[in-house]
Amino acid sequence: MAGVETKEVTRDEDGMRLDRWFKTHYTDLPHSRLEKLLRTGQVRVDGGRAKASTRLAAGQTVRVPPLPDTAPAPLKPGLSKAERDFLASITLYEDDDLMVLNKPPGLAVQGGTKTAHHLDRLLDALGDGPETRPRLVHRLDRDTSGVLVVAKRRAVAAKLGRAFQTRSVRKIYWALVKGVPKPPQGKVEAALVKAAGPQGDRVRKARPGEQDRAQSAVTHYAVVDRAAQAASFVSLKPVTGRQHQLRAHMAILGHPILGDEKYQGDWDLPPGIESKLHLHARRISFPHPCGEGVVDVTAPLPPHMVRAIAAFGFEARDADALGGE
Repeated sequence: MAGVETKEVTRDEDGMRLDRWFKTHYTDLPHSRLEKLLRTGQVRVDGGRAKASTRLAAGQTVRVPPLPDTAPAPLKPGLSKAERDFLASITLYEDDDLMVLNKPPGLAVQGGTKTAHHLDRLLDALGDGPETRPRLVHRLDRDTSGVLVVAKRRAVAAKLGRAFQTRSVRKIYWALVKGVPKPPQGKVEAALVKAAGPQGDRVRKARPGEQDRAQSAVTHYAVVDRAAQAASFVSLKPVTGRQHQLRAHMAILGHPILGDEKYQGDWDLPPGIESKLHLHARRISFPHPCGEGVVDVTAPLPPHMVRAIAAFGFEARDADALGGE
């Protein structure tokens, strides 16, 4: 058993919940055990009682009572040279606080029961500990390519998370869709709910009576170019960031994204177009978390979208303009 310890909350831990702080420093401590220590007043923050949900501030002290000895965590395997080269090849921007990656299609952002190779695992191997472990700030679907923001420290992740929540982050997606949306420029404002389906979880437009579990979702769209009435090149600007929002909204409009198996129904792809999702997070712009300047990054298209745009003869006129909504 270790003796009583007093630890100071670091700058990078500012705003962290107390239970998350314990999970970071004492990974093997069961939550039920922590709750008992809190109820009996053995854990204290600045000398006072606290709850699991207490938000810590930099400079505060946490009293840690004697805890059962736990085996040290195994050392994390480092990245191979091939993995480091891969991360370097998809890095579009990097500074002391953050990275912006160009995620290729097919690479999962996070792991699952059947997903061993994912971006989060690669990032986990970069950090020396919980404070310096790079953190994903937002998500992209496995088959969506494009800009993905990664914070290098917990405090930076918190600032960027607030920027996303307050909608001070501006994003542009490029997509190729079935048919030609009318009007050629407009807004989709359709709340979404999650629903299980034969091809896994998806989202759909909320129905009357589902307001309690519906999530508001707003997307601005503009037709950049068209191939007669067969297909369109569209620029999408999401105001909200719901799961599958762009895919669901375009399907609701009646113009599903090419290669979208979940939302395109039984529509066949035009000849010569690969059976891959034609959705790309093209550009992202946000105030730098240090408080100075703006980060503005554009991601090159994946090869299958380059080929499709060429096949249709599309031109990207003003498709990268952030503009106003």
